[in-house]
Amino acid sequence: MAPKAAEQRRRVLVGHLLRSVLSVAILTGLYYVAPLEGGFGITTVLTLALGLVVFGLLTAWQISAVSHAQFPRMRALEAMATGVPLFLVLFSATYYLLAAQNPSSFSEPLTRTDALYFTITTFATVGFGDIVATTESGRVLVTFQMVADLILIGVIAKALVGAVKIGMHRRSSTPAEPGDKP
Repeated sequence: MAPKAAEQRRRVLVGHLLRSVLSVAILTGLYYVAPLEGGFGITTVLTLALGLVVFGLLTAWQISAVSHAQFPRMRALEAMATGVPLFLVLFSATYYLLAAQNPSSFSEPLTRTDALYFTITTFATVGFGDIVATTESGRVLVTFQMVADLILIGVIAKALVGAVKIGMHRRSSTPAEPGDKP
């Protein structure tokens, strides 16, 4: 690989990695500073639904961007680094509000960190059991997250892999510059 091409690949890699880290940091930071008051109610449910619609639109846009990217694999990783934290923060904020409104919804009171921990253990399907939903509304919300997790892991991951394949095919179909590998 020519030194110029190798340098370009390094710059692109660093750019993708920085954007990924910044996305995670910004979304996590926003979660911790967001004014989450008012308890759990119809507004919370509508906000979660709207957030999931935004997540879906972001994911659709990301899939398209991956298929047209110069480096589709790196773009797919960046897409996941933006989408997954957004998805987790949406549920975490909802659990936090539910626990604030009805403390008996979970086996223990939830801080923002506890809510994020619970969300991630549910997403990772490890469910350590130290925090569990104890009310019907809590269990309905957790069940909804588990179904959404399966959709995220199955359908969206499959779509991203397909977009990477399309991008790689598109990339290999275009005339390569000297020293550029598909």
